[in-house]
Amino acid sequence: MTGFATLSGEHGPWSWTWDIRGVNGRGLDLRVRVPDWIEGLEPAVRAAVPQAVKRGSVTVSLRLTRAEDEAAAGIDPAGLTRVLEQLRQVEATAAGQGLALRPTSAAEIVAMRGVQSAGRDESETQALSAALVAQLPGLLGALDEMRAREGAALVRNLSAQVDDIARLTGEARALIDARRDQMAEALRRNLARVMENADGADPDRVAQELALIAVKADVTEELDRLDAHVTAARALVAAEGPVGRKLDFLCQEFNREANTLCSKAQNAELTGLGLDLKTAIDQMREQIQNVE
Repeated sequence: MTGFATLSGEHGPWSWTWDIRGVNGRGLDLRVRVPDWIEGLEPAVRAAVPQAVKRGSVTVSLRLTRAEDEAAAGIDPAGLTRVLEQLRQVEATAAGQGLALRPTSAAEIVAMRGVQSAGRDESETQALSAALVAQLPGLLGALDEMRAREGAALVRNLSAQVDDIARLTGEARALIDARRDQMAEALRRNLARVMENADGADPDRVAQELALIAVKADVTEELDRLDAHVTAARALVAAEGPVGRKLDFLCQEFNREANTLCSKAQNAELTGLGLDLKTAIDQMREQIQNVE
């Protein structure tokens, strides 16, 4: 989701620079900062951005200036006086609350509503708006290029983390297979010890209880689900389009199985593998927050 792009342009006496920035976010949070006297510009930006960005906190801003000779000819003295008075009020209020504001440049004042109203006609504004809107695809394309470079590195990191989870799951399965006979022998010894000290106990009932204990200690099902989640994660990492939410949900499933594995382990080595799994899953989840 992280990216940044700029794009400059000119039309008649006007020149401008578009800025777009994207950072991590759970959904699409779009902020648009454009001159409000250019009718239709902000709606055009809000319609265009979601076509290219599905998730993240995105800020689009426009710095617009007009050639000095043209700007001077179009300044409305009454409008300028009104804007300057409003700026003084804002600065005085901010100072009273202990806030220091950045000085406002002349170019920014000229671009404010009402300052140049006498020097702009409707056709000029419409032509300017059309020129600005025409640059939006190029701006979004530049953002996508940067995000694609970030994404390629992210794919490599996520793939390595999924491989770590697969490796740890395989080690846990090998450990379970190696200690299967030991567990069976331990259950037989426990059963014999219980029967020796349980006068009148029903042997079948005792055997059933021990069988239930063995089932509860079996983590084969959890390992099978971890393998399935690894396959799903690899498919999502390789897929086109927004997959961040799906990967985030899959990490929750990974973590659930790792927690169950640790709770059932009854073995220090298997518990250690479960904790290593949880660490790898947490690292993967951190990276997924960068995925659209």
